[in-house]
Amino acid sequence: MTNTSLLTLVLAAGQGTRMKSRLPKVLHALAGRSMLGHVMETAKAAGAVKNALVVAPQMDAVRDYALQFDPNTQIFVQDPRLGTAHAVLAARQAIDDFQGHVIVLYGDTPLLTTQTLERMSAALEAGAGVAILGFDADDPSGYGRLLMDGNGELSAIREHRDASPEERKITFCNSGVIGFRSDIMLGLLDRIGNSNAKGEYYLTDAVEIARSDGIKRSTVTCDEQEVLGINTRRQLAAAEALLQSSLRIAVMDGGATLIDPDSVHLSFDTEIGQDVLIEPNVFFGPGVRVEDGVVIHGFCHMENARIGPGAEIGPYARLRPGADLGESVKIGNFVEVKKSVIERGAKVNHLTYIGDARVGSGANVGAGTIICNYDGFHKHQTDIGAGAFIGSNSALIAPINIGDGAYIGSGSVVSKDVPANSLVVTRAPRTEREDWALKFRAHNERIAAKKRNSAK
Repeated sequence: MTNTSLLTLVLAAGQGTRMKSRLPKVLHALAGRSMLGHVMETAKAAGAVKNALVVAPQMDAVRDYALQFDPNTQIFVQDPRLGTAHAVLAARQAIDDFQGHVIVLYGDTPLLTTQTLERMSAALEAGAGVAILGFDADDPSGYGRLLMDGNGELSAIREHRDASPEERKITFCNSGVIGFRSDIMLGLLDRIGNSNAKGEYYLTDAVEIARSDGIKRSTVTCDEQEVLGINTRRQLAAAEALLQSSLRIAVMDGGATLIDPDSVHLSFDTEIGQDVLIEPNVFFGPGVRVEDGVVIHGFCHMENARIGPGAEIGPYARLRPGADLGESVKIGNFVEVKKSVIERGAKVNHLTYIGDARVGSGANVGAGTIICNYDGFHKHQTDIGAGAFIGSNSALIAPINIGDGAYIGSGSVVSKDVPANSLVVTRAPRTEREDWALKFRAHNERIAAKKRNSAK
């Protein structure tokens, strides 16, 4: 990271029509965070002290997201849309007020890394007035080509449709990401014209103008996948696959075992400790923290939850937002936990719903137990004490407190507080009638026979 201040300018005025979505393109998510969020977080991590965003008219959702992410973001509107240089100049005020480095980013290029931005800044710090991020393309069709002079310095960027047949053979391509020293930036951009196939003002033309002025131009190279631009749902899926692969590698390098990595979906902020075992087909939504020694069996779904050390989850468990599991907790198959604290050593093993509750340490909640926390208008709390035993197929009607060490008999419906170490059983007395089923069937068969005869 350099000592010079950094302004990142994110272009996000594209309509994204090829996404075929009412949602603005840059707000489509990768690993639980929007593309724009990834770009803004990368800029922040690279040391940007100031961030500006260029949007099109009526893109309030994009504006609101950016301001929620960073309330200090400066928002500018490009209207009409006349090319990338025109878009950057829409943010003239941000550039004019800034002293340092300016790097132009794109809201639909979310895989760019902090390290690459730092290398862009380093190139500017080393004396370049303009720094271009390039890559070697497997198939350069459609990309602008980076043209180098005899000294190995960038001389121009040629858009594909304006390139000659010889220039189209070049595989060193323009990513679109470009950095400037702020003191020369506006002077270059103001001289860009629109004499090209599309009649637009290309930001890339700044390179030739800088060359004519004797300003140093540098290139920084990155992997092609890092600057993948997303315009379609298929490209979004391809980017998701790339990001998931890097997230899984980071998790395994951190000391966790993924039995089938390709079947585990992680979010951008998933935290997984050491000696964690994750079986196939597990989904981590945003906000999940898994501490050391946890075992997560297959087909679990988690979001905004904490799993304490040594806990065991699943298979087929769901942890909803606010689930907070303590050390050595056991959450078994087809158990759902929402906004509840499960304390150390407690067990909720089968076919159970725990919502808006505390389950004390060492408590056991039997199969089929339901906490009835919602009355149609409000959510209510349930407190289950340490060492309590809740028998199978019980219903706890919140608000309710079950004391430490209390026993609830199986099949009970409990709507009043239970004192510590008490037994509560609410099953109805058994009623038995001999041959009742035979008489019931015979009665209904006679009714059916009368209906058949009357229909003839």
